[in-house]
Amino acid sequence: MTQTPLIFKIAIFLFCLLVPWTGSRASTELERYDASRQTIVLPNGERLAFIDRGPRDGTPVVLIHGYTDSARDWFPLVPALPAHYRLIIPDLRGHGASSKPDCCYTLVDFAYDIKLLLDHLGIARADIVGHSLGSLVTQSLAENWPDRVHRVVLISSSGGLKACPSDKERQERGSAMDFRTPILQLHDPIDPNSPFMKMWWSSPTPVDAEFLRRQRVDSAHMPARVWLAVLDQGLSGLDLQAGLPRLKAPTLLIWGEKDPIMTPEMRGTLVAGLPSAQVVTFAGLGHNAFWEKPANVASTIASFLSHTL
Repeated sequence: MTQTPLIFKIAIFLFCLLVPWTGSRASTELERYDASRQTIVLPNGERLAFIDRGPRDGTPVVLIHGYTDSARDWFPLVPALPAHYRLIIPDLRGHGASSKPDCCYTLVDFAYDIKLLLDHLGIARADIVGHSLGSLVTQSLAENWPDRVHRVVLISSSGGLKACPSDKERQERGSAMDFRTPILQLHDPIDPNSPFMKMWWSSPTPVDAEFLRRQRVDSAHMPARVWLAVLDQGLSGLDLQAGLPRLKAPTLLIWGEKDPIMTPEMRGTLVAGLPSAQVVTFAGLGHNAFWEKPANVASTIASFLSHTL
């Protein structure tokens, strides 16, 4: 029998590693990832689902997802992160497989859940990476429990709106994505394939269709009351500038150039509030840059967390 040359086997392995996962392979990997969730009841009574993967003695890194997402938010990024990380990936309250209480959904509520999760896992201090809503939760965690935070990465984040915007900034506000209006009109059952849901999960560059379909289905399972509660309590009328002076941890700010939600004004207030932070903007990418170019974003995060960026 003719044996397959070693070099050919290696080539096949590298092809499978580097080519984006599609079709049944993507579905299988997504199912395994989702099935790795475990659930605990925190001392405050909230049931929190989370993924805990990587060596138990590895560098602890917490990944906090965005509004209406879940731990699956990080699925495209996780394989590209260093293998020595111990990744803690929660479903925020109200999201994914975590409990969906009537109250409360402020940034401090979300952050306190993460603090209690770290307590449960016996992790004294961790690097924290947050995306969108998760980045605001990360800000709150680092501001209120600074001893639990080592380094901070804020992806698609904001320092809020200016009290006195320029004419250009006023115009940019008008061109930003209006997600509040359609969310206020949501009612159960939410259609995962509605025009709004497809727009909500869109990106300027291609993202795996099966991954996006599952994201839409999961967010449609969130009750409309939770969509509204998080919007009103966690994302509206916030004075983000007030807490930024308390964020002392080394910080990296990441944006996609074409982010339709975080306008230049909203990015600028965060840069001004954290003048020592490092800033990386990915040309041509949107609000979910780590879905679009996961290897590039992972490399940037890893370099920062290892102090080489």
